[in-house]
Formats: sequence, structure tokens, C-alpha cells
Amino acid sequence: MKTKTILVTGATGYVGGRLVPMLLASGYRVRAMARSLEKLQGRRWSNHPDVELVQADIHDPVSIEKAARGCFAAYYLIHSLNSQPRNFAEADRRGAQNFVNAAARAGLERIIYLGGLGRNSENLSPDLSPHLKSRIEVGDILKSGPVPVTIFNSAHILGSGSASFEILRYLVERLPLIIVPHVVMKTRIQPICIRNLLIYLTECLEKSETTGNAYDIGGPDILSYRGLLELYAEEKGVRKPLIIAPRFIPYSAFGRRLAYSLAKLVVPVPPSITESLLRGAINEVIARDNRITRIIPQELMTCREAIRRAIQKDSLQIVETRWTDAGDLKPPEWIYSGDAPYAGGTLLQGGFKAVLDSTPEEIWPVISRIGGNNGWYYGDFLWKMRGWMDTLAGGVGLRRGRRHPEQLQVGDALDFWRVLEVCPPGRLILVAEMKLPGEAILDFEIIPSDKGAELQLGTRFRPKGIYGVLYWYALLPFHDILFGGMLREVAKKVGRPIIHGPVRFKPGHTT
Repeated sequence: MKTKTILVTGATGYVGGRLVPMLLASGYRVRAMARSLEKLQGRRWSNHPDVELVQADIHDPVSIEKAARGCFAAYYLIHSLNSQPRNFAEADRRGAQNFVNAAARAGLERIIYLGGLGRNSENLSPDLSPHLKSRIEVGDILKSGPVPVTIFNSAHILGSGSASFEILRYLVERLPLIIVPHVVMKTRIQPICIRNLLIYLTECLEKSETTGNAYDIGGPDILSYRGLLELYAEEKGVRKPLIIAPRFIPYSAFGRRLAYSLAKLVVPVPPSITESLLRGAINEVIARDNRITRIIPQELMTCREAIRRAIQKDSLQIVETRWTDAGDLKPPEWIYSGDAPYAGGTLLQGGFKAVLDSTPEEIWPVISRIGGNNGWYYGDFLWKMRGWMDTLAGGVGLRRGRRHPEQLQVGDALDFWRVLEVCPPGRLILVAEMKLPGEAILDFEIIPSDKGAELQLGTRFRPKGIYGVLYWYALLPFHDILFGGMLREVAKKVGRPIIHGPVRFKPGHTT
């Protein structure tokens, strides 16, 4: 069995990114699949002798069949909520059907799918949230094909970097007072620790009786949302938030919209994900059977233990994957097109450069630590103000931070940017994910010279219409303040003097 290749779809996502190294450690050969080959190549396990990287899109049947061919089994760990929030349910249905067809043509022997708890009968409840309903529908579509499917239905996943854990953390640590309808606080849930979830996913490969069956999985605790919030506060050592849950406040459309608006200002998770999770807050998600505990016995972590473990890993900066890993890496076509700068429309560019009495190797660690809790070295108030504006506009803001305080890899979320290219000790390119009337990148380049090393900080912006052009020119005065100041602060942190600059320059077109 372990000599056969296992396909892991969504290998750069939160669960997939942790499942791949666990399968490799168990002796399996793994074909890791994602839409972005660059993101795959940035993972720690990408150079493992038993891993093969493959680029494929669930909405491209030919690429899916090619990725699956020659594999014994495949993990289906794809959800469209993060990439296509407006029509994620339809995208999930189309993707699942494409995978069913491709799996049959490629000769897969089994599929393993991670779904969601919430189904109490064959007929889905009309009160079920769109998110949970979609996950259940995907499981039904996968089962409709000729390849046997093993389904694990789980509730909230507790682990460092998970969306559920981030929402829990930010609600407790940022809100001294929480007012929610009574029906939400009394809803019963059965979270599971990410480690226990991964053991189920991995060990089912050696349990032939799991083929073609569906299992509910959860931890040993069944508790309310109130209990979960208070448990986190106890483990973190912070004051418990005052929770007011009046019975007379209905969980109506108005109440949900109010909750979404407040959540946007507090939690770092995108509104699409936050809204889906809050929408399902009235749905009871508990395991209806425990058959899997007899087939794959393991010590299940309590919610307290899972939260404690997640807090410790966060504090030690040992976070293998985060919910942000699942975001699309969408480099603007004009960055690497090789066309003339005027091709494709207006391309606005600007930047500052300085020569430091230093080497690229000395400068790079400072550049690689930028953002998150480390800040942007200069004008942090301006960065925070831009983050607040983005949050109010429904964007990601600065709250996502960064996965690790010193290490960066392609695909990492970095505040309201995403890492597009990281080439130590020479270059870091970030692509903007904030709300913008156009497309933007921020480019750090360190060029060695006889006199030292030239550090360039440039930005390029492709505006959309006249509003994009106005936006660019309105921000130019702030660019002058920020970029020159950032270069001077970088020199201070490196501990080496500036020989020349900072001075303005116009970034050359990248080819």
C-alpha cells in the first residue's frame, strides 16, 4: 500500500499543508496538488524525495485527470469559499463533479473527503448554513461516482492557525463585551483537535473497512459557544468577556448582518468565511456516532488541551499552516509578461533606493521580518490607518499578520499583501490583497555593488479607470514619506550607514 502514490488536493491549504508531511512521515509517496506551483515549491516538504508537485485546477478536468493518474487514493480537501465567496456553492458542486469524472477515468481506487457535521437526516434542514450545506452536497456528489469514498464529517477544527481558532482568539482578546442572541450561545458543538483529525485522515488508508463509509468525528467534549469562549480565556489567562445573550433578540437577517459588521472590525478572517461560520452558529454540530473511535483508536484531546496546545505553538511561533494559506496566489499578468511598460494600459511606477555600506546577506534578514507584529519600520500609523480603511471597506486589513515572525514562503499572507516571490538574499515581491481600484505590487530588491549593496523599494500599480489613477496620485505624497523613511529605518536595523540616498527612482520593467 505505501509503495503506491497518494494524491493530496488542496495541498497548500490549512489541512492539506499538514497532511502531506504526516503522510510522508508515515512512509507514503505523495503527489501534492495545488493551483499554484510556486506555493507548493515554497513548502518545507517540497524537496522531500517521496513528494511530487503538480499544478492543477479543480475546474480544469484535463489537469485533474492528469494529476490523479497513477495514484491509488486521493484526498479531496478543496472548498471554494475563500477563492469564490459569492458563488462558492456552485463552484464547489462543479469542482466535485469534475473530480468524480476525472477520478474514474484516472483509475483511482478510493477518495477520502473531509466534510462537515450537520446532517441529521437524508433531507437537509432548511436552517442549515450555506457553508455546511455545500460541504454535505460535495460529499453526496463524490459518492455518486464509481470510486468508493470515505467521508469524515467534522465540526470546528481547533489548532494554531485554523480559522475557527483565530475567530475564537480575536473575539475573546478584542471584545470585553459580547452581545449575541440566546440561541447562539446555547448551540452545542463538538470541536476536534487538528492533530486528531490528521490521524483519522492518515490511518484510514490502512483500514480497508473505512472504504465507502462515512464517519462523524469530534473531540471528547460537547459544549456551547459560551463554554468555548470562556475556556479560551482561562487558558490564555485573560479576563473572560462579558457575554450577554438575551432571549428576546432573534437570530434574524438583521441580527446576522449586525454580527457580521462587528466581526469585520475585530477578526482577521475574511468576511466571506466569518459570515459563513457565523451563519452556521445556530446549527448544532455534534457527532451522531462513534464507530470511527473503534476502528482508529487514539487519545482524543479535550478542547482545553487543544486550545492550550494551539496557544503554545503560537507563542513559540511553530505554526506549520494557517487558514490564510488557502488564498489564491494571483500575480497580475503584467508583472512577468515581458511586454513594454505601456502594453495593456497605464502602468504607474515609483520608488526609492539607497546604497548601504553593507551586504545583501546582512540586509535580507531585516527585509524578511517586515510586517505583522514587527511592523513596517516607519510610519506605522499610516499603515494602520490604511488597514482600518481596508477593513471598513470589507477587505482583509492588517489583522492577518504573518505566519512566522522571520520566515517567509511563497503564498504567505503578510498583512494585506501576499508573498508572490521570495529569493533570499536578493528579492521580495508582495502582491496587494487590500481593496484597490487596480492591481499593485511592492518590490524589495537588494543589488550587490562594489560600494556596498543597493536597496530598492519600488511599487507598481495598474489602475482600473480614472478612479485608480486618482487613487495613485492621491497617495504619492504618502509614498514619498513612507518609502524614504523605511529605507533609513532598515539601515538602522541592519546597523550599517547609508552611503547614498534615499533618492527617487522609477522601477524598470521586470522581464
